[in-house]
Amino acid sequence: MEGSFELTLQIVIAVLAGISAQVVAEYLKVPSIVFLLLFGIMLGSDGLDLLHPHELGVGLEVIVALSVAVILFEGGLNLELRALGRVSGSLRNLVTFGTLLTLLGGGMAAHWLAEFPWPLAFLYASLVVVTGPTVISPLLKYVEVDRQVATLLEGEGVLIDPVGAILAVVVLDTIFNSDAGAVEIVSGLLLRLGIGAIIGAVGGWLLNLILKLGSFISEDLKNLVVLAGVWGLFGLAQTVRSESGLMATVVAGIVLRASSIPEERLLRRFKGQLTVLGVSVLFILLAADLSIASIFALGWGSLFTVLLLMLVVRPVSVTLCTWKSGLNWRQKLFLGWVGPRGIVSASVASLFAILLTQRGFNGGDSIKALVFLTIMMTVLVQGLTARWVAHWLKITSSEATGAVIIGCNPLGRLVGRLFQEQGESVVLIDTDPEACQKAEEENLRVFQSSGLDPDALEEAGIESIGTFLALTSNGEVNLVLGQRAIEEFQPPRVLAVFPKNSQTNNPTNKAKVNQAFIAQLPIKTWNQYLSEGQVKLGRTVLKEPGFTFQQAHLKALIRSGELLPLLVKRERRLQVVKASEEWRAGDEIIYLLHDPRPKLLKRLSGGSSSSRLALEKLPEVEEVPIAAPVPESTEEKVTEPVNQ
Repeated sequence: MEGSFELTLQIVIAVLAGISAQVVAEYLKVPSIVFLLLFGIMLGSDGLDLLHPHELGVGLEVIVALSVAVILFEGGLNLELRALGRVSGSLRNLVTFGTLLTLLGGGMAAHWLAEFPWPLAFLYASLVVVTGPTVISPLLKYVEVDRQVATLLEGEGVLIDPVGAILAVVVLDTIFNSDAGAVEIVSGLLLRLGIGAIIGAVGGWLLNLILKLGSFISEDLKNLVVLAGVWGLFGLAQTVRSESGLMATVVAGIVLRASSIPEERLLRRFKGQLTVLGVSVLFILLAADLSIASIFALGWGSLFTVLLLMLVVRPVSVTLCTWKSGLNWRQKLFLGWVGPRGIVSASVASLFAILLTQRGFNGGDSIKALVFLTIMMTVLVQGLTARWVAHWLKITSSEATGAVIIGCNPLGRLVGRLFQEQGESVVLIDTDPEACQKAEEENLRVFQSSGLDPDALEEAGIESIGTFLALTSNGEVNLVLGQRAIEEFQPPRVLAVFPKNSQTNNPTNKAKVNQAFIAQLPIKTWNQYLSEGQVKLGRTVLKEPGFTFQQAHLKALIRSGELLPLLVKRERRLQVVKASEEWRAGDEIIYLLHDPRPKLLKRLSGGSSSSRLALEKLPEVEEVPIAAPVPESTEEKVTEPVNQ
């Protein structure tokens, strides 16, 4: 009884420490693995001596195996095939050619610098070819790089984990059976991958069938059915061929995601929570079992080995694997810098250390120590600097420019032209062929399609734009469009014109769709003003002194319904005004001012009765009083229309 209590206490301490590390990391907004490693080492034999993972015996291997299966399944479930299609060439190269480069580079570095024998050097390299979703996903939440880079890193982390784990097993088998030939080694690798992929694909399809046909099964029970199915597929694949289970779980997740099951969102949430729990417990246990003395015993050569892996092997691999891709040098540089190792490397290294010792091979503890040194250095150095590097390279999602606008009405076309004049790419989407034709006549890029069509949005370039704006005449539709854009593509800025209380009335709605321009915008009225030429475009800069006075007059005109703020230019970036916008001194506000003098405005715009709006060429913006219409003398300076 006392022995079982000790084991129970070990698990309880690991769970408490793991979740505490997650909470601290969430509060400080740093990758959670940093505190998981620190807490694990602190609780281990080299710290407070509270955790003794070796007492779990074979139970530790079982916990590791089942947890990694759930982690990789959740990673496959989060992969979007459409997004992967855009980086498929680079992703394929990283998982295949990149793995080979890391194996060769890491093996040579470990042999020549860390003075490992060739077999153990390549065993180490096979263990660190993986990056892993357990460290990449939290890192991307913390950094928020542009979608193309994030997709490539996530795809690499998920797909390379089973490849790396199987590769490590093949290398270990080669060490144990030194007479194995090259054909036997390669065939063993391909056989494990193939068996895992087939079992995973069939199992994923069957799980999809069960979820769709089992209408009598409650939603909570369906989550547990999937969990049981994942572990069942993992066990089946492991029975057929050892170490093929990881590939089966990844493929099952990908197939289930592609099947578009109705409960996908709840399933992903449930599996995400299990993954956080599994990662937390595993890292705490494995870090607690690590001997700090064994890391220091490695010497300077091992430190240089890891540095070579980080600063030479990874950048060279990324450069060659993305040579003909559409990625720019900034994106490639970030990909070359970020390559943290995670739970698969740690768990497999811990297992191999035990197996090598049991078989009478020396060096098992050294392999484990060098792998953990690699994990700690890549996580601490790359993880903690990733945000700074991303900002320095200007590849964060907040830096993205351009706009996708749903609605080719007069207001949508005007906002599109204003973005276009700043040199930003703009795409308009509408189902009305006549409205689309008008937008094309104004030299705007147009897609005649529904804003709910993900293929049309993807073709419009939503994955790389900074602003999504829903401007149809139906406010409820606009809100749905914004929510769908967040769920599918997560653009940095999502705005829509919708009724004030539509989103707030739903307490379960966490999609952050911002109200565009002003609350309760009468969009049909302003479209009519534009069509009849009853508005003029103005710009003003809010400057000190007088900022408070300017802002007060601006807000007064907005409340009276005479002025509609459209865009704000802040720090040389053009953004759509939010209804809750807090302006600052130095902001340049671009606005529409209602003027019921259509004849004058038609004369200013060249006598055309179309909705094209004349753009005022103001020599000094501050000369235009914000509280009054633009003086006649200034209006006479209009020479060019907006749609240049």
